[in-house]
Formats: sequence, C-alpha cells, structure tokens
Amino acid sequence: MPQTSFELECDRLSHIVDGALFERLRWERNEGPMLARLVSLAHAALEGRGEFELTEEGATRDIKRFILKIHGNRILAVAIRIEGGRAVLEGQALDRSSYRLAGGAPISTGFAEADEQWMAEAMQELFSRVNS
Repeated sequence: MPQTSFELECDRLSHIVDGALFERLRWERNEGPMLARLVSLAHAALEGRGEFELTEEGATRDIKRFILKIHGNRILAVAIRIEGGRAVLEGQALDRSSYRLAGGAPISTGFAEADEQWMAEAMQELFSRVNS
C-alpha cells in the first residue's frame, strides 16, 4: 500500500475515533505551519523598515491578525489566513485610526506560490488602499 493511501487511511480512522481531536491535530500538522510561514514572510517584508511595526491583536488559531503601526500610529489591520490551500491577506479598517481603507478583495494565491516576492506585492497592494 503506498504511503499516501496509508496516511489517508490513518486519517480516516483517527477521524472516526475522535473527530474533534483529529481536526485539531490535522490543523497543527498542515495549516498551522503554513500560517506560521506566512506570518514569517510578513514580518520579513517589513524587516528593513524600522518605522513599520506589526503587532498581533485579535488573532485566533485560524487567522493571524496584526495591527500595522507606522511611526507609532495605528494604520490598518492585516489578517493572514489559509483558506482552501490558499494564502490569503486581507486589510481591515480600524475604528481608532484616522486612516481609511479603500475597498478591495482579499489578496490570495496558492500556498506554494506564497514567497517573499508575493508577500511584498500583496502588502504593497494593501498599503495602496490606505487613504488619510
């Protein structure tokens, strides 16, 4: 039996025994590391910009949410998630910000294509939506 089939059968049986626990462990094996990689890419994209800061606020297990501060000013929230095997970045307006966010769809790509360049381009697109 090929390894892939064996892994699928293990997953099936684990799910039968305890569906909730299986889902938690599956997430920790799959989406968790993927989401951690996206967060790492986001921080790396801003590494050379000391005036830019991402502060985690309002995050959950499935969505990492950061407040983008520039020169200490709250600008927008950046939500990062994995959705159906895709990397997704979404800008969110903040109530306590004097900056507005123009509408726009979340930015996404297949996780395999989510690299340093994609993250920089995605963040550039989000930043271009900010108005005073």
